[in-house]
Amino acid sequence: EEKGYEVVDFGSEDSIYANVAVRVARVVAAGDYGRGILICGTGIGMSLAANKVPGAYAALLSDAYSAERARLSNDCNIACFGAFTLGCKLMEKLAEIFLTCEFVPNSASQPKVDRIRAYEAER
Repeated sequence: EEKGYEVVDFGSEDSIYANVAVRVARVVAAGDYGRGILICGTGIGMSLAANKVPGAYAALLSDAYSAERARLSNDCNIACFGAFTLGCKLMEKLAEIFLTCEFVPNSASQPKVDRIRAYEAER
C-alpha cells in the first residue's frame, strides 16, 4: 500500500493453505486482480495449489533474479514465498521486483510462454 498498490487480504485462517491459494489464483486468473502474492511455510504448497487453476502462473521466488525472470521470461502472475525460508525484508524486495517487472510480448520468451499456455489448453 505504501508503494501505491491496492492490497486485498484473502486471509490465512483456513488451515488448508490450498484453499487460500486457489481462491487467490482464481481471481488473478479471471483478471479481477493483476497479480497475487501467496505465502506459506516454504511457498511450495502454495505454488503447487495455485498452478492447478487455469490461467494462474505461480512461481516460487527466492532471489532477485528469479523474481525478475518470473515476470520477464515467464509472464507469471502470482509470486509465492516461504515464510520459514526467507526474511521479511527479502520478501518485500522480491515482491517489489515481481510487481514492477513486465513481460514483453513478442520477446524471445513469447514462444515458450505460448507453449506453456497451449499445454494448459490441452487439458
